This record gives sequence, structure tokens and C-alpha cells, in this order.
Amino acid sequence: MIKPGKTLGAAVMLAALLVALSGCQKKEGPVEQAGKKVDEATQKVGQEIEKAGDKIQDATQGDKK
Repeated sequence: MIKPGKTLGAAVMLAALLVALSGCQKKEGPVEQAGKKVDEATQKVGQEIEKAGDKIQDATQGDKK
């Protein structure tokens, strides 16, 4: 049979370990931040190109009607 004191102690130690590990996450450096900005900009450009393509397609469909 498991004693309540041991269970509580194990839970406290597990919680302390989780808090310690979450504090060890590596911070992003300037290169990683710049990379994220490039990714976001690339995604925005891709969306704008897709919108332009849709407009061109809609315009050509309108001429066919």
C-alpha cells in the first residue's frame, strides 16, 4: 500500500522538476528572430501573390462570359 506522505512527496518533487526544466528553455538569438521575420514576410508575399492570381483568373473568367 502506498503511503500518502510518499505520494505527496513524489508529486512535489515532480512539480519542482517540471518547473526547473521549463526554466531551462533556450532563448531565441537574433538570427532565429530574423529567420522568423523572414518566414512571416515570405508567407505574406505568398498570400499576396495568390490573391493577385485569383484576381487575374477572375478577370479572365469575366471576359469569357
